[in-house]
Amino acid sequence: MTDAIKMPNPGRLILVTGGAGFIGSNLVDALIAAGMRVRVIDNLATGRRDYLNPGAEWIDADIRDACSIKQAFDGVDTVFHVAALPRIPLSIAQPVETHMTNVVGTLNVLIAARDSKVRRVVYSGSSSVYGDQTAMPLRESMAPNPLNPYALQKYVGEQYTRMFHRLFAMQTLTLRYFNVYGPRMASEGAYVTVIAAFMHARREGRPLEIHGDGEQTRDFTHVSDVVNANLLAADCATADGRVINIGRGDNVSVNRIAAMFGGPVIHREGRAGDMRDTLADRSMAAEVLGWYPAVSIDAGLSDLLKSP
Repeated sequence: MTDAIKMPNPGRLILVTGGAGFIGSNLVDALIAAGMRVRVIDNLATGRRDYLNPGAEWIDADIRDACSIKQAFDGVDTVFHVAALPRIPLSIAQPVETHMTNVVGTLNVLIAARDSKVRRVVYSGSSSVYGDQTAMPLRESMAPNPLNPYALQKYVGEQYTRMFHRLFAMQTLTLRYFNVYGPRMASEGAYVTVIAAFMHARREGRPLEIHGDGEQTRDFTHVSDVVNANLLAADCATADGRVINIGRGDNVSVNRIAAMFGGPVIHREGRAGDMRDTLADRSMAAEVLGWYPAVSIDAGLSDLLKSP
């Protein structure tokens, strides 16, 4: 939905972990459109083969297995580490499994990148690390307050990413995503986002289910804006291990999203481990990356509702 960002040095080799997933596949498409050579690591645990760009080299490997991914880093200039087992309820139900992917897998990626002398690693973080805070908007300087295993795992990934910069002088950055939605987001199963769950219910003619009172707010950020932030992060002047919020800076209630969908609504009990509100301070993204979101929730959701 936004114009592609032109990247310097076209033709260099870029590695995307999780490149068959929701965010990863959208990023791979943009990188290839920008003239990059792209290699993907994905075991299709949450990704889909039909999301794989045919112009990318695919390596069917698991980031939990350090040996299986090591050679994939040969000759790579930049790594976008997107692979994860996302969703809070899954991490509560299966904390060990999600830890192995989200923490051990991230450490394996960083070690492989270091050993192959990769120039830069961009880590996909999560705004869930903030937990409940006493003030809004959420700023990178705030002390994290993880409320669930997934949030804690993503925070540990951030710390490893920062540490590898400090210990080994690797160029690293963490982009903390806020409530990403858009084409290819998971739409079925127990662990989908609220917009995806509403989409699925609408297609099946069921009432929309809201957990809690629906007044909880989210800073919904379109996947195309997240992709553009990654493209900018590949070559920004500062890559010192810092964390950068990637969110629109404009939150809306779940009730408002339900009203945009229309139709009947039913309320369920609130879910354990959920944040009450998210709202990004995006000043650092503007300063360091030159990044500004382009897709409003109204435009993004309208586009999704038109899709088959």
